[in-house]
Amino acid sequence: MLKGKRIVVGVTGGIAAYKSAELLREFIRREADVRVIMTKNAAEFITPLTLQTLSGNPVFCDMFSLIKESEIAHIALAEYGDMMLIAPATANVIGKIASGIADDLLTTTIMATKAPVLLCPAMNTNMYTNVIVRENIEKLTARGYLFVEPAHGELACKSEGMGRLAEVSEIVEEVESILTVKDLKGERILVTAGPTREPFDPVRYITNYSSGKMGYALARIAERRGAEVTLISGPSSLPVPRGVKFIPISSAVEMRDAVMENLEASTVIIKAAAVADYRPVVCSNAKIKKQDGPLAISLTRNPDIISEIGKKKGERILVGFAMESENLIENAKAKMLEKNMDLIIANDLTEEGAGFQTDTNIVKILSRNEEIEELPLMNKAEVANRILDRVKEIITRKGFKGSRG
Repeated sequence: MLKGKRIVVGVTGGIAAYKSAELLREFIRREADVRVIMTKNAAEFITPLTLQTLSGNPVFCDMFSLIKESEIAHIALAEYGDMMLIAPATANVIGKIASGIADDLLTTTIMATKAPVLLCPAMNTNMYTNVIVRENIEKLTARGYLFVEPAHGELACKSEGMGRLAEVSEIVEEVESILTVKDLKGERILVTAGPTREPFDPVRYITNYSSGKMGYALARIAERRGAEVTLISGPSSLPVPRGVKFIPISSAVEMRDAVMENLEASTVIIKAAAVADYRPVVCSNAKIKKQDGPLAISLTRNPDIISEIGKKKGERILVGFAMESENLIENAKAKMLEKNMDLIIANDLTEEGAGFQTDTNIVKILSRNEEIEELPLMNKAEVANRILDRVKEIITRKGFKGSRG
């Protein structure tokens, strides 16, 4: 998502400056083009050579340095970046920016840029809660500067509280969000994810291998693209994507109830959950003891959630998934038509890199107009983007605007 994006990273003089190395690695891993500006104090905590090696580009520290023979650094860097990021952002640099002070390369570049500026504060708790610092942050926020709030935890000074630099993953997510076109703004997207658990006694249940990774990626990317997202998820160890309304459930019946409760408010439904087809007829109140001979458990059908949505969807867009081990296209196409979906995402369990618990997927996107888009092996965030591209095409083709049902 950051491939080819140009990011100017400012590093200031706080102990969290060492984390800028990890941050750069994440940007480079995502194929962003990064330039680094360091303050004089930042160089006391981490060397310019370290960040130059990681970024693959010269690191700028001198107020009066030239990028080329005639390009003044702060002007060239201000015009270069798609965005500027300051991590860590000390109380000093926040105060200088809020006061319009431009007395070094970093602050002069910030004053000259028209790109979004994201600040990631990191400082002692007492400094962060100081009324002057809070007023400076509020002043900058009112003027369109963006912030990632620091985390709560143990600080370098051994005290505990707000002030730790936010996690690198959180900062990267915010950068990706800022640099993503909000082409799904106004859409209300309901995503289901993960497995369901169907208990037959207090300690045992029937489930499947779903990790929720595909559904969570869809929720995260949809939110990043400007949609209002509701994520209904079965049990999963994944962190909840920021900015989404999260509804945890356990069983298929619970998922059905949550989906139907949120259906009317949704404009797009993406059913990525691996819902159990069957559940035990009876769930014992006590643990079933081991006994001689086989144990028989009677099963009954669970609600067919996507079929029920298909009958009630109106002008909503409905996207489903088909995970098969044989006759992939035929089975997926039949399921799409039978259950009134607009798109179905088909993947073959037998293909390496596809299916449950992997970070990658190999899918085919089938539409009602007989089109089949075959995607190569890619990570699930990229797959999510491609699926949402197709959803956006349907929205545009049908001329949908605002609320629909």
